[in-house]
Amino acid sequence: MEQFVNWLSGVIWSPALIYLCLGVGLFYTLATRFLQVRHMKDIISLMFKGKKSDAGISSFQALTLALSGRVGTGNIAGVATAIAFGGPGAVFWMWAIAFLGAGSAFVEAALGQVYKVKQDGQFRGGPAYYIEKGLKMKWYAVLFAVVTVIATGVLLPGVQANSIAAGIENAFDITPAITGAILVILLAVIIFGGVKRIARVAEIVVPFMALGYIIVALLITLLNISELPNVLKLIFSSAFGADAAFGGILGAAISWGVKRGIYSNEAGQGTAPHAAAAAEVSHPAKQGIVQAFSVYIDTLFVCSATAFMILITGMYNVVPEGKAAIVNNLGNVEPGPVYTQRAVESVLPGFGAPFVAISLFFFAFTTIMAYYYMAETNLAYINQKVKRVWTDYLLKVAILGMVFYGSIKTAGLAWTLGDIGVGSMAWLNIIAILLLSKPALRVLKDYEAQLKDGKDPVFDPVKLGIKDAEFWEHDYSKSLENEEKIG
Repeated sequence: MEQFVNWLSGVIWSPALIYLCLGVGLFYTLATRFLQVRHMKDIISLMFKGKKSDAGISSFQALTLALSGRVGTGNIAGVATAIAFGGPGAVFWMWAIAFLGAGSAFVEAALGQVYKVKQDGQFRGGPAYYIEKGLKMKWYAVLFAVVTVIATGVLLPGVQANSIAAGIENAFDITPAITGAILVILLAVIIFGGVKRIARVAEIVVPFMALGYIIVALLITLLNISELPNVLKLIFSSAFGADAAFGGILGAAISWGVKRGIYSNEAGQGTAPHAAAAAEVSHPAKQGIVQAFSVYIDTLFVCSATAFMILITGMYNVVPEGKAAIVNNLGNVEPGPVYTQRAVESVLPGFGAPFVAISLFFFAFTTIMAYYYMAETNLAYINQKVKRVWTDYLLKVAILGMVFYGSIKTAGLAWTLGDIGVGSMAWLNIIAILLLSKPALRVLKDYEAQLKDGKDPVFDPVKLGIKDAEFWEHDYSKSLENEEKIG
């Protein structure tokens, strides 16, 4: 079984997917004229403008809900794994996919808004919806929905739970089974409360956890500031095969950097559009720009924090797959949270293990919440014609079961299953957003034209020739008419 899982992961994560992710990110970066740089000034104001409603959540809540999915165990354990198998150069390629991926993140989030629907009294949207309405390919939409329910409801939660359990056991000597049981209870309380409760928890926890982690990383870096120039030099030289020690693993640096970068920031993977579609905004581009920034928060801030702590303290091994160790500073240690724990511990004795364990708990737990929301949204898409209440309960039981199982199974198998889930979604979504480039770029052009005229942009799909944007054609236009009558 394990051999088959490893083989399947290798097929899905072939070089073709690596180049596809980089290529589509580069295409949208150029097609949007470096939107992720040009609209940086708009991000803060847009983040706090949207207001929540009975049907939707605010822009900030949508951002934090998306960040719940982005900022997870990949930011701690994933970075360590990338360095262990790809060397320090993998960090550069994580940065590269984040910068390029911001363009893809804008497109998928904007499309999620364009083709969202009001279903059972709340906004629903995501790749399944924009594939059906934008590409007119129902079978493709159903395929994505089914794959996503399996990936986010079954395959991916185990990775997060496993990292939490490993970190807690290392720091506090609590057995994984006990940790798993506690996680199941906490998660059940939240997911049975629906999307509004998930959004409220994310809104409070995500900013707190990310800021606290970055502050500690800055402290570790400042206490070792003399090593910073050498670390930066090592990252860049290793990324292009110029370093003598790491020159032979350039392909591994690119592969692991891109793979772990996508796993962490999820740009193009098709997860963030679910949260983006739930936001109450007047124009799809607004939430697209906000979601593009979330990629930066995830990779350029949080992942970089982990990378600098590990590299600046020298608390890492580099053991390329199938090759002898190039660096062995930690002995026989499995790549994961322990790298970061050792890094913090080397500077702040007695603080490292519990700090990383608690950080992992918050990072990974909020990601599991986000996974449930994504799985629920795709299940709602599948069941939109026929209401099947029992499937909702089955999903809840399945994700709770996988959280407990993931807590006690081996880390290697958990990560491989997670890679299969991420890679499957990425293949389907990246092809879809590439085929939907016309409406996505029209949305941006319309937004920028209205801004240039001094307007607060409002979306009109009919004017832009975008069909089947049902919410904007009917529900939103009606709400505007009502506001004008009241005014």
